[in-house]
Amino acid sequence: MGKWQQLMFAKPTHDQAMALAAVFQACHLVDQLANTGEASTEEMKVCISALLNQDPESIEDLYGSEESLETGVDAMTVLLGEQKDTELFKSSTLVYGIAVLSIERQLNSRPVMLKNIAEGIDNAARQAEHFSVIHDNVFANIASLYQQTISTLRQRIQVKGNPSYLQQPGVAERIRCLLFAAVRSAFLWRQLGGKRYHLVVYRQALIRALKN
Repeated sequence: MGKWQQLMFAKPTHDQAMALAAVFQACHLVDQLANTGEASTEEMKVCISALLNQDPESIEDLYGSEESLETGVDAMTVLLGEQKDTELFKSSTLVYGIAVLSIERQLNSRPVMLKNIAEGIDNAARQAEHFSVIHDNVFANIASLYQQTISTLRQRIQVKGNPSYLQQPGVAERIRCLLFAAVRSAFLWRQLGGKRYHLVVYRQALIRALKN
């Protein structure tokens, strides 16, 4: 079996599955904010902390304990498995997740934009040291960077929800930050060998990898 075939039939790893769970967690929080104006502060903190950490030593260094990604793991189990609990995780979470993976591929072919993002994230990380990773000023900074970079790509994520919440600047900024965090985790997922076909061919293998 050649190298390409080995990669093609390689089963998802635990680290790949956790990075993908982080994508789904951020997308689920986006859906919550869009429809209720609220989302878990602790779960947002996990997502934004991972976004600001550009040089992690491990998955644990990036996301903390596995319990911190419990929402993302649950979302993957529901959305990729055979459970039909659509009340818990709406289909829009999966739609956002697929869109994020596509946007990450576009972004990966834009080295200048990636450089600008890295510099902007460094600035936001230094700002977070003085405030916190979930401070309003940090949210505003990251959201602005998102608008200047990812929002200019050909494909954009159309977030659906309650207009009364989506029109609130604070909610809109948090949504952009969480989408940014989702793209960051998608970038890691691909670096670890994750492929979009895994979502179709290895749905159950991805779920089992979360438990290994």
